Amino acid sequence: MKKHNYSAGPSILPQEVFEKASKAVLDFNNSGLSILEISHRSKDFVAVMDEARALALDLLGLTGKGYQALFLQGGASTAFLMAPYNLMKENGKAAYLDSGTWATAAIKEAKLFGETVVVGSSKDDNYTYVPKGYEIPADADYFHCTSNNTIFGTQMKEFPTTNIPVVCDMSSDIFSRVLDFSKFDIIYAGAQKNMGPAGATLVVVKEEILGKNGRTIPSMLDYSKHIKAESMYNTPSVFPVYVSLLTLQWIKEKGGIAAVEKLNNAKAELLYNEIDRNPLFKGAAAVEDRSNMNVTFLLTNADHTETFDKLWKEAGISGLPGHRSVGGYRASIYNAMPIESVQVLVDVMKALETKI
Repeated sequence: MKKHNYSAGPSILPQEVFEKASKAVLDFNNSGLSILEISHRSKDFVAVMDEARALALDLLGLTGKGYQALFLQGGASTAFLMAPYNLMKENGKAAYLDSGTWATAAIKEAKLFGETVVVGSSKDDNYTYVPKGYEIPADADYFHCTSNNTIFGTQMKEFPTTNIPVVCDMSSDIFSRVLDFSKFDIIYAGAQKNMGPAGATLVVVKEEILGKNGRTIPSMLDYSKHIKAESMYNTPSVFPVYVSLLTLQWIKEKGGIAAVEKLNNAKAELLYNEIDRNPLFKGAAAVEDRSNMNVTFLLTNADHTETFDKLWKEAGISGLPGHRSVGGYRASIYNAMPIESVQVLVDVMKALETKI
């Protein structure tokens, strides 16, 4: 039976990426060596890293605009502290938008470095909406936001205009929709939700904002050192970077982010329409802030849980239960999720009506 993987991460990737990656595990570039054993300094892998970094900038429309793309380690959790290390001045301050669990984690790290102003928060309603109408202090060293909240199923539809650097955690919706990415000075994203397997973190940074805060930065946390070393300051995550390259090539072949966004919109519309139509279900997030990547929803009557769970499991659906912070269900419909799989879930939701 075909499996329909709705896991929030590590998550679904394109089937052709799995196939190409599996061949490289056995023999990479007809070298007689596996991608898992080649030297990261080998000509073949240096070419992978160079292409992956260049293609990331190309897809984001940032080539030739003063940005550098890096593939690092440590996930978004390490990027939480790299932002203040690289941007917050001694005795400085930063502005943060608190829109969910991962934004809260980023705020916690920033507080270790200096004054951290939370300009808006939706904690009062268990993060079911994205804060709006907030003001960003003009004297802050940078502003930090999270574009998509994986756990709660909300997504920023608009981003503020400010004269200070903007840092954005795009871990769960990177490469999924068209944005003016030049509005951001640092973008970081763990690969494992929309780009590759766990173990690599994409960082896109505007080089001119670095080296101005007067801090002594540990080498592994210094973006400038990673730029100078071309993502090779230490041994990179060879296999995750390679799979990320395959996924970026897949996006390019699909027609780029604009083409992928069109498909993502169709998937989200299909599923949200059923949630709103079907009286047995209700959405968990505010309608205007609904995520196109992570669709959170609940049964209107918890007594139907056993029946619904049996139906979706029998249909080959995997990874549907919601995070404990929200409960209910979470359908993560990342770039690689085919609309046919979304239709399977919708059909199961319709089938529940006939069982009640």
